[in-house]
Amino acid sequence: MISMELLSVIRRWHYRDHVPIREIERRTRLSRNTIRKYLRAETVEPQFKVAERPSRLDPFAEKLATWLALETSKSRKQRRTGRRLHVDLVALGYDGSYGRVAAFIRNWKAEQQRARQTTGRGVFVPLRFQPGEAFQFDWGEDWAVIGGRRVKLQVAHTKLSYSRAFILRAYPLQTHEMLFDALTEAFRVLGGVPRRGIFDNMKTAVDRVGPGKVRQVNLRFSALVSHYLFEAEFCNPAAGWEKGQIEKTVQDARRQIWQEMPHFPDLASLNVWLEARCRERWTILRHVELPGSLAEAHAAEVPHLMVPGRPFDGFVEHTKRVSPTCLVQFESNRYSVPASFANRPVSLRVYPDRLVIAAEGRILCEHPRIVERSHGVPGRTIYDWRHYLAVLQRKPGALRNGAPFSELPEAFRTLQTHLLRRTGGDREMVEILALVLQHDEQAVLCAVELALEEGVATKTHVLNTLHRLTDAKKTGAPRLDAPQALVLEREPQADTGRYDALRGEARHAS
Repeated sequence: MISMELLSVIRRWHYRDHVPIREIERRTRLSRNTIRKYLRAETVEPQFKVAERPSRLDPFAEKLATWLALETSKSRKQRRTGRRLHVDLVALGYDGSYGRVAAFIRNWKAEQQRARQTTGRGVFVPLRFQPGEAFQFDWGEDWAVIGGRRVKLQVAHTKLSYSRAFILRAYPLQTHEMLFDALTEAFRVLGGVPRRGIFDNMKTAVDRVGPGKVRQVNLRFSALVSHYLFEAEFCNPAAGWEKGQIEKTVQDARRQIWQEMPHFPDLASLNVWLEARCRERWTILRHVELPGSLAEAHAAEVPHLMVPGRPFDGFVEHTKRVSPTCLVQFESNRYSVPASFANRPVSLRVYPDRLVIAAEGRILCEHPRIVERSHGVPGRTIYDWRHYLAVLQRKPGALRNGAPFSELPEAFRTLQTHLLRRTGGDREMVEILALVLQHDEQAVLCAVELALEEGVATKTHVLNTLHRLTDAKKTGAPRLDAPQALVLEREPQADTGRYDALRGEARHAS
């Protein structure tokens, strides 16, 4: 194969020095046909033929190309990454490296891009932000194993536009209260609030999209914006490039964070892990425009952020009517309410992890929120047996089969078993349960446990024990463990001589 230097010499000899081809043949030992070919074609750079080398990926090339074509038909969030495709090929028997698979994917995408050249591509202007100027927000979808089950989660991504510091937080749904909690937690982690927020037209913030930049914003979202004093800006429809930083963060997080995620007992522990993982990534990732890492850029941006102040009370309120069975329904599940509010309207305040029921300007009760996606399965009912004590005092017979009382503490259930064996025991048990309305529940429970230990399972003994406990707590005196009966350890002897001895020792006044 002729080299570039030799080709240059041949061209100089022939065109500059006018050396005949025969002489060039003698000097270079090349055939005259080869010399004429390069001179006739005006060749400046020789074309080398690349040797074809077999690859371990060749038997799987058609399969991989088919997968890539199928991936393009899926939504962006559901597509498999190159790493995932490599793992799937290994499962089919491929023993090559990931680099070969990545090179194949790049070449395949380049060919697809050349095929679409006739349609052209968009042209964009790079954006630059000042410290504390703006943040971007978007939702993503990912899967995690929580409590032994693989569940689909909605992940809130929040990113500072200047320092590129980001935070992820997972939720079961994309609802208003989830959005409010995500932004509140993001401002806490990021150390402040920028002056402007960039969102897409998500339903949790925008009720209706008007012409141009006109938006009908949700009232509760407007309250959050007013609370944190930032300006909400919404992108044009189908214009994700207007918040391209957060769009890339969603893709990067799926590759860098979610693929190697461990299992978690609950959602709270997952969010703790995500926060620590994001802070760790800040120190590893280098800023694309500024010197140093994202953590260094974030430290420089924090003084320019607004102090968030007290957290926004991000609940969504619904008006509900309590049923005759003292229940309110929300998302196919039912939650108990104090019996005094049966058949009356109440206010249901929905938080991401709990439900608060209020009426007449005060909080009535609170329940942990149940979020389940079971289709065709009836909802669950969450009881608090304390809510039914007022009804139970009028109807003591309901204690035997009342559904709320199946969840009584173990000491109460044991005492109930003893009392229901005799006549009037149900009413006596109701009167003992009603003590929690006037006394501390733990004190009543302790009194019941002591009565069971002493083998006297009666209402009178429970009351006496409870009074001793409460009096000792008020006065600070230690509790006296008096025996139930006095036991004579030494029998006295009848000896009159002992009295004569005492009379002789006694002294009488004169």
